[in-house]
Amino acid sequence: MKIYIPKDAAALSLGADETAEALAAAVPEAEIVRNGSYGLFWLEPMVEIEKDGRRIAFGSVMPEDVPSLIESGFGAAHPLYLGKTADIPALKMQNRLTFARCGVIDPLSLEDYTAYGGFDGLKKALEMPPQKIVDEVKESGLRGRGGAAFPTGIKWQTVLDCAADQKYIVCNADEGDSGTFADRMIMEGDPFTVIEGMIIAGLAVGATMGYIYLRSEYPHARDTLRAAIKTAYESGYLGDNIQGSGKSFDLELRMGAGSYICGEETALLESLEGKRGMIRYKPPLPAIKGLFGKPTVVNNVISLATIPVILEKGAAHHAAFGEGKSRGTLTVQLAGNVKYPGLYELAFGQPLRDLIYEIGGGTATGRPFRAVQCGGPLGPFLSERQLDLAVTYEDFAEQSAMVGHGGVVVFDDTVDMAQMARFSMEFGAEESCGKCTPCRIGTVRGYETIDKIIRGENRAANKALLEELCDTLIHGSLCAHGELIPYPVLSALREFPEDFGLDRQAA
Repeated sequence: MKIYIPKDAAALSLGADETAEALAAAVPEAEIVRNGSYGLFWLEPMVEIEKDGRRIAFGSVMPEDVPSLIESGFGAAHPLYLGKTADIPALKMQNRLTFARCGVIDPLSLEDYTAYGGFDGLKKALEMPPQKIVDEVKESGLRGRGGAAFPTGIKWQTVLDCAADQKYIVCNADEGDSGTFADRMIMEGDPFTVIEGMIIAGLAVGATMGYIYLRSEYPHARDTLRAAIKTAYESGYLGDNIQGSGKSFDLELRMGAGSYICGEETALLESLEGKRGMIRYKPPLPAIKGLFGKPTVVNNVISLATIPVILEKGAAHHAAFGEGKSRGTLTVQLAGNVKYPGLYELAFGQPLRDLIYEIGGGTATGRPFRAVQCGGPLGPFLSERQLDLAVTYEDFAEQSAMVGHGGVVVFDDTVDMAQMARFSMEFGAEESCGKCTPCRIGTVRGYETIDKIIRGENRAANKALLEELCDTLIHGSLCAHGELIPYPVLSALREFPEDFGLDRQAA
């Protein structure tokens, strides 16, 4: 018998290790496989039993449930029985391209990885000229999944066209946005796909060295990546003469030190060089003068993890998903006050309302929905009237909303939106690198002004002052951190003025 129990950090926090120990003790003859999570967190720890080539799921399985599971023969009569894993509705409705293997395989088994199509994309890339690889990425419509949504192929083209004695690939794994966990999940559940994507990127632009910059708060991802990189070297997928091709690519894992601003690519590069994480002036762009002054591709984890399937199945296969200029899939991460939190990989174009109510099941408390924040802590708050927005870059931009990294954080009617706006400004001040005056000082003045409005001090004048301050931040900051801090504040003022003690009509 083969039993699968996730070793994903979220599953561990819900007791997966204890469940695994109980099952190992109760069924010593079984092979225990510690896989990644499918991202259905309300069912974790989810246990799968492999029978006749099919996987049957049970969840949530606690240690005290193990005796009754065994007594039932792991059968359909057990109250935790979920049926065939592939038929679970929350999985069946997804479009899993990037996450096709996550939850299915042993993350550190190279045999599992290759059995499910792993390194097929790399094999094709090794036979292709660099420009052809770049063209495939362009035609796929892949845009950066880290938040900026810049076309990946154009960034690669810029680095390819630069003449240099050394080029770099940098994977931005400093996933710091609230309500986001897709990067962590793929690194813990399918790390070889990130490695494969980075090797392909190196072949495409002529880079022979790569770095993964990982946030310090991800110790499980760190350990998994270190083990995967070691295996990749030992198996000839990293280092000199990759798979006998005569081509080389080296890879190192570097740890961050807890700075949110290092999610911004130029601050990340400063940190990688051993300096304080502060943003750089642009231009020059990192694609032209990046790490150690050399042309550098900086891509998010999910962007790089999507490259292998594009090369394996072709650009047209990826571009067939989505709408308009939003091609492929988005890894939606539902979090906050929602009944069914987790990761859902879906083609672009789903209405936001369906994400929250049909997929997420509405609020976990059962209370009325009030607000949702998409795109991380600097994303605007959206109200009930905006829920019919289609989740695409274009539709969101028309409403000054953000898709960002795909985080969707839900709030019920008990939330105080004035306090949420204040938190956004305070967060911006706390995480500012301090390089530019609008961000360094303006954010502090911002939450002080919000405090005055909340206390009822000359509300109309302070509201006007706050709006002017936000305008200065948007137009005067040196990077996206300062530019975006006002968005949640202004959206809260516009959509929920009563929480600030302001008249809705006047607002």
